[in-house]
Amino acid sequence: MSYSLQLYTLREHLDADLDATLRRVAQAGYQQVEPYRIVPDPHGLASALHRHGLSAPTAHAPLLDGPLEEIFAAAAHLGAGTVIAPSSPAEAWDDPEQIKALASSLNEAARRASDLGLRVGYHNHWWEFAPVAGRSALEYFADQLYEQVVLQIDTYWAAVAGMDPVRLLERLGSRVQSVHLKDGPINADPSAQVALGEGSMPIGALLEAAAYVPVQVVELDDHRGDMFTAVERSLAFLQAGAR
Repeated sequence: MSYSLQLYTLREHLDADLDATLRRVAQAGYQQVEPYRIVPDPHGLASALHRHGLSAPTAHAPLLDGPLEEIFAAAAHLGAGTVIAPSSPAEAWDDPEQIKALASSLNEAARRASDLGLRVGYHNHWWEFAPVAGRSALEYFADQLYEQVVLQIDTYWAAVAGMDPVRLLERLGSRVQSVHLKDGPINADPSAQVALGEGSMPIGALLEAAAYVPVQVVELDDHRGDMFTAVERSLAFLQAGAR
């Protein structure tokens, strides 16, 4: 398994020095990354990734309210075959009609992406798990999506919402084509997140449940220690067997 790194984790480092940051990511042992800001300069980002032997199979971009033509052109240039909407308004997720509207917007993005050989997906936080029509809102949402639209399950935020992320992955099955792996005390404070294997998440069980998922992404939204150290320790834990 080749693990990816969500570059939002290192956003401050990237803003200070893109090239040096990607060099250190590669030196840590990562071969893949997930960019979160691709439209401003896809050519510069693609060149930097290439210099350090990194690929970007997935990328985050504002599919629900952003410039789709520019987003898809940037993703194609980067070689990111899947573009993922990173978020949506929390207040929409307890209303079936608003959920259907979000799904309709993502379906339209998927239609336009398919013309370029791309696909689209959605990444959850904790607010997508309100009860709707006898199930979680995210699962209700999935039922409204075109077959080719995928989900990226953030296993930590699902756990914060009170879901069992292992069972969630099992229920959603092949709809899930990437996962976010993070660790911590399982609460909504992003700064409490820690390197994988150092918190309360069942990482080993998650990896077993997600064995079929082609892209598995390490992320820390925030961290009270040195972020690069946490990034390096996370990959070392995964490569050691994550038990």
